[in-house]
Amino acid sequence: MRRHDLRLLGPAAATWAAAWLATGATDAAVAPWLVAAVCWGAAALGLGLTASRARLRVPRSGPSPGPVSTSGGAGIRSVVGAMGPPLAVAAACAALASTLACTGLLAREDSPLATPAETRETVELTARLDSSLRPGTQAPWGGTPSERARATVLSVDGRTTAPVRIDLVLPSTDGADRPAGFGDEVTVRARVTALPGISRAAFRVQASEVITAGAAPEWIAWTHPLRAGLAEQARRLGGDGGALVPGLAIGDTARLPADLADAMSAASLTHLTAVSGANCALVTAIAFWAAGLLRAPRGVRVAAALAALTGFVVLVTPESSVVRAAAMALVVLVAVATGRAGGGAPALGVAVVVLLAADPWYSRDAGFALSVCATAGLVLGARPLASALAARMPRPLAAALAVPLAAQLACQPVLVLLDPVLPVYGVPANLLAAPAAPIATMAGLVGCLLLPVLPSVGFAALQVAWLPASWIALLARGVSGMPNTAVPWLPDAPGAALCAVAVAAAAVLLGARRRPVDGARRRPVLRPVAVGVLCLAVAVPIGVTAGRPALTTALLPADWDVLQCDIGQGDAVLVRDHGATLLIDTGPDPERLTACLALAGVRRVDLAVITHWDADHAGGAAAIAGRVGLVLHGPLDGARSDRVLGPLARGGAELVQVGAGASGRLGAADWRVLWPPARAEPGNDASVVLDLRAEQYRAVFLGDLGAEAQAALLREADPGRADLVKVAHHGSADQDPALYRELAPAVGLIGVGADNGYGHPTASLLDLLDAQGVAVVRSDSYGAAALTVDGDRVRVWSERAPPGAGGVVPAP
Repeated sequence: MRRHDLRLLGPAAATWAAAWLATGATDAAVAPWLVAAVCWGAAALGLGLTASRARLRVPRSGPSPGPVSTSGGAGIRSVVGAMGPPLAVAAACAALASTLACTGLLAREDSPLATPAETRETVELTARLDSSLRPGTQAPWGGTPSERARATVLSVDGRTTAPVRIDLVLPSTDGADRPAGFGDEVTVRARVTALPGISRAAFRVQASEVITAGAAPEWIAWTHPLRAGLAEQARRLGGDGGALVPGLAIGDTARLPADLADAMSAASLTHLTAVSGANCALVTAIAFWAAGLLRAPRGVRVAAALAALTGFVVLVTPESSVVRAAAMALVVLVAVATGRAGGGAPALGVAVVVLLAADPWYSRDAGFALSVCATAGLVLGARPLASALAARMPRPLAAALAVPLAAQLACQPVLVLLDPVLPVYGVPANLLAAPAAPIATMAGLVGCLLLPVLPSVGFAALQVAWLPASWIALLARGVSGMPNTAVPWLPDAPGAALCAVAVAAAAVLLGARRRPVDGARRRPVLRPVAVGVLCLAVAVPIGVTAGRPALTTALLPADWDVLQCDIGQGDAVLVRDHGATLLIDTGPDPERLTACLALAGVRRVDLAVITHWDADHAGGAAAIAGRVGLVLHGPLDGARSDRVLGPLARGGAELVQVGAGASGRLGAADWRVLWPPARAEPGNDASVVLDLRAEQYRAVFLGDLGAEAQAALLREADPGRADLVKVAHHGSADQDPALYRELAPAVGLIGVGADNGYGHPTASLLDLLDAQGVAVVRSDSYGAAALTVDGDRVRVWSERAPPGAGGVVPAP
């Protein structure tokens, strides 16, 4: 079997590590120049060792000085000297990347945007879009829809400045004075926010107004009508296939429905809509082949392939995976042009070093990491896996299975960092999608290119692409609907490390074979060791992640009255009374709410209250569709409330809009709505405030009321004392102390996500509750927390013990 040239993988790994450390240095309060200095020092050491090795070499001519001893000090110096060249190369590459990272961080500090980012003043700036416009993520509290793009600042307040990358958020309008996409220039009036050093963009620019928009240069502008035409004609195709065609052809997923995107992710098929190496290889290979049919010389064929590759990158926009694939293809084309062997491993090494030196922030880009890992898996692992599998199954099946398996194994440690699960059906889904993907890609690309000149032929090509695209969508939805689509895994770095160990053990296990020794056949020692390591590496994270919920459920007190779910930044609280269950808000994520309901053993919700329509209170409503009887809600808010209530109504729930004065019963408890007043406008201050009076306690749930609404509630509803209060707005600073003094609760619940970015709960709110002797139970510290009222005491059980609290907080 042909051996791979792996000499450039060391410099690539060193460059990646140095770039990663340097870009994160300022966030860790470390001088980034320290990383660069260490790398330059290592490069100097490598050069010194190389020179030392050269002095020990035997002269090629002249009188021989006799044999050179390789023992003692000379031998050691010879061995150490052999380390010089690779160390020098790797350290020099790392030093270059870290130095450029330092330069980029310094440019951020010196940027004219740094001052308005601190003062929050509005500035006028001109920027060039470095990506297509995509729908922005709407803020949890609502607001104007937006569009987002990566961009580079060209001038600030009319003065030309050094280019700095930004995350540009534009108001979504259909007016003519707006950019069309990649390469356009736009002048906006905006506020600026500084981003962490690890962010590829130095600032986030939130535009309040688009002043002017200029067209992109001609060498980019030609792509805009092609992308727009493809999106428009794909809509005519209809169905999931029509939604997928632009993504498969040119990576345009801007109009991909959220549920289909989730299904693609669950089936591990998302990479098909992220243009990368396979697409670039197809384009360059076809261009090279077409030039060959014309009997063009090698140089012309290489030039044709390079031109096709450049046009393709501009058409699909230079995303990280595309740039990596294009750089690797460029290295291979140069090798072909010069007549040198361009192996995959050296090409990958060169591409990684060059790109990380040019842009050190690629080292923290998940798409770039997945692209590199997938390529490395295919280059280094596909052939050995195919050979190993061929010993156990037919060779054609082994060859087909090895490709998705090699890519999946190589990418899995990175995927675990993004989502700590192992996909169960990922490899079979990719195997079934493999024949359809290239057909859909090439037919879609041909259709995109032909639509402006031959519309009917172009649309016919899109119809050809629609069929395999529909198959991929059908496959994704089928897999996502299957039970147990993923196995839970340890999160963060420990999970990624264990996953890497498991992948390595699996590779060794697949590659190990029985070998004849002294006429007998025995199992190599490496094989049982690999089996043991694989079993441990898989059993530990699965045992921790799958066993922990079971243990938590077993430890949860059976007689709990109120349970605050751990659903991140948001609210979801369960109340139980005499067998009836109330759910107040659903949090932002259906999966996390489903997990909380399973923890509590709740299969059906008798009464649900949606306090208002923000995503952090209503985004998880799909988890109770078909499982809830009555839903109370405040004033409707058009499309936002329709998205929440539609699935609930289709699941058979009765929907009732309520205001102050509405009342009813839950088990043996009475509930009453204290707020909002009649004709209130939807929003935080129209949150439904519920007053629940059970046999042994009284609880008030404040939604997201701000200080003014809280003061009005105190005046108009005269709430009186309560034993338990769900603190308003996750503990923000916008609170009315008088209301909390009136309620005088024993326990305050705060639904809040760790490192939420809003500063919730604020120090002022915590000081307010502490001054009143309120025991605070916050979900970021406690996880899920269950409260049991026992006479005049409230017992608090928590999923995890907060710092210094031992997991139990006695109420005063």
